[in-house]
Amino acid sequence: MSWLPVTKKEVQTLGWEELDVIIISGDAYVDHPAFGTAVIGRIIEREGLRVVIIPQPNWQDDLRDFKKLGRPRLFFGVTSGCMDSMVNHYTARKRRRSTDAYTAGGKSGFRPDYAVTTYTNILKKLYPDIPVIIGGIEASLRRVTHYDYWSDSLKPSILIDSGADLLVYGMGEISLIQILRLLQKGVPFANLTTIPQTALKLGRSEPIPLNKNWQDIEITSHEKCRQDKKAFARNFKIIEQESNKPFARRIIQPAGEYQVIINPPSPVMQEKDIDASFDLPYTRTPHPKYDKKGEIPAYQMIRHSINLHRGCFGGCSFCTISAHQGKMIASRSRESIMKEVKAVTNMKDFRGYISDLGGPSANMYRMKGKNLDICNRCVSPSCIHPVICHNLDIDHYPMIELYREVSAYKKVKKVFVSSGIRYDLLVSDNPHAEEKYGLEKYIKQVVENHVSGRLKVAPEHTAERTLRMMRKPSFTKFLHFKKIFDRINQKSGLNQQLVPYFISSYPGCSLEDMADLAAETRELGFRLEQVQDFTPTPMTVATVIYYSGYHPYTLKPVQTAKSFQEKKEQNRFFFWYKQENRSWINKVLCKMGREDLAARLLNSN
Repeated sequence: MSWLPVTKKEVQTLGWEELDVIIISGDAYVDHPAFGTAVIGRIIEREGLRVVIIPQPNWQDDLRDFKKLGRPRLFFGVTSGCMDSMVNHYTARKRRRSTDAYTAGGKSGFRPDYAVTTYTNILKKLYPDIPVIIGGIEASLRRVTHYDYWSDSLKPSILIDSGADLLVYGMGEISLIQILRLLQKGVPFANLTTIPQTALKLGRSEPIPLNKNWQDIEITSHEKCRQDKKAFARNFKIIEQESNKPFARRIIQPAGEYQVIINPPSPVMQEKDIDASFDLPYTRTPHPKYDKKGEIPAYQMIRHSINLHRGCFGGCSFCTISAHQGKMIASRSRESIMKEVKAVTNMKDFRGYISDLGGPSANMYRMKGKNLDICNRCVSPSCIHPVICHNLDIDHYPMIELYREVSAYKKVKKVFVSSGIRYDLLVSDNPHAEEKYGLEKYIKQVVENHVSGRLKVAPEHTAERTLRMMRKPSFTKFLHFKKIFDRINQKSGLNQQLVPYFISSYPGCSLEDMADLAAETRELGFRLEQVQDFTPTPMTVATVIYYSGYHPYTLKPVQTAKSFQEKKEQNRFFFWYKQENRSWINKVLCKMGREDLAARLLNSN
């Protein structure tokens, strides 16, 4: 196995005189299935095409990085990398980050703000006749009119600002393969207008491409959204529902002189398709060009981890996983997973520990609807909120068996489950469900065998109204889970620690809600450390509420902490135990007539 080429010298060594595809990426090149650029590059290679990756090109000099390999025969591919470049660069308070986990040495400054747009603009100036396809999370989540927190503005589809010719959204392997095969057959790029899970722009007067299998829905124009925040909120309900449907409508949005066309998503990946993606001949390591430049932190975190599935049916209103990976779960086969276990254990630096055997949510592997006809008619963004759907198969036995099999593999000393666990899938008042789906057995398996002293879970809040806004379960579910966790710990003679995650400044969350959170968690014995301030990111319900002031499903007003001062005040309640916060908290709670909360939170007993 060898890496895909990244330099002119490597291209010459291969004897290539012409390139078919050139990929521009905002990340350092790591040839591992957790890095999208590597996956896309390997798929293009498997299709028999000559592909080169240009990682983190310099966009501030004479643009030699963009010129050094000339023009590709088919197209340029552009991605910001594994993260939206603005989330990568800035904190929730818009402070510039000093590190970048996807760059050698963890150094910052190796990619531009709005990387997809910047890279594509450059390519369009240098090679105006060569098509550009954009993809990855930054392109995917900015495919329609969206609120951009960092510029505090409503931006049109990234297709318009970037000038790209085509956008592949989500996990786009199936769409990419269709594109490559059609181009290889001689189909002109301009005719690639009805590929599922792609988006494109047309002139306002151009006819919409025909597809007899699709229905269309036109959403409010970009211009109208800028004038009317409620119209922008109304749009999002349609966008989210169509993104999660097995048989979605094609979305059309007018924007300036263009109309943005968002084709329906591809069907959920079949086992053979997702296996094929993970089974490609990755070296599983960074390109040797980084050998003397320091470790790539993101790679160090996942180099010995294994992803079991994609997608998440949780539907949390602050999360982009379902918008990018889909609501339906696409699971790998046992054979593919064990093949990767073998590859990991054969790595030179493997010392016996698999750092994570999980996914977007660790305990959703192989879960799906019992009757898929019901799923096909469903428009709910979540299968587990406000209650777990009666049609959802939440069987945890396949995961228990898999954990045990991987743990028993030669060279493996211990397997950790580090991905977030949805504890609401693991608590039930129905004793038959406990046994039928192996709920407590799963918790026992994880606590006794797959935790390194601390199990992280994400209740996110304690206040019921805030949790409803988040599409998260009642805090009583967390309390139920904690009782089971503590009982298993005690019976097993362990001292594992439960570490909860929480969010402040969430839409609809008040100072009183934060005081309630602080008091409840204090009484449970927690001094919180895993906390964050809400950051609005494109393509989430919470961001739509933050910008517009309206909930997209009810169109009712929602109050939100927006100023840095308001955010700081909410955040202070997490740290009630710090001396500098105690008098302020007492004053605030007494002013709102909640001396009872002040007493619960600040008494010294």
